[in-house]
Amino acid sequence: MTVLRDPTADATPVAGPGIEPAVIAFGETEVSLVPVGHDGRVVGAYVYAGGNVRFRPVIDVRQALSAVAVVAVVVVAGAAYVAARRRAPAVGAVTMGPGGWISFKGVTAPVLRPADDRPWWARLLRAHRLVVR
Repeated sequence: MTVLRDPTADATPVAGPGIEPAVIAFGETEVSLVPVGHDGRVVGAYVYAGGNVRFRPVIDVRQALSAVAVVAVVVVAGAAYVAARRRAPAVGAVTMGPGGWISFKGVTAPVLRPADDRPWWARLLRAHRLVVR
């Protein structure tokens, strides 16, 4: 039997108890499987069927679950960091005054910019500030 090598990994065909090349017949089609190992564990198999050879890697469930656990820890740590950095609101209590006016307790009026210092979009739309006279 010809030994094929995966060019992307330092892998060699493995043999041992329960790990041997296998020939499986599906109707008239014959399929040959050659398991491939690396560092004492099976990492995939070469599949020979219909004149084509393909390498099929094995998915390691423990490794996939470890990756999911790491992502979960990072997401929880990021959420905790964002929650810890949350600032207190800039405005105190907001209440409704007489006649439906909104009352901001403990807040001074903001400083308005000069009328000629409008942003570009305000000049484009010919918009002006509402000014209390």
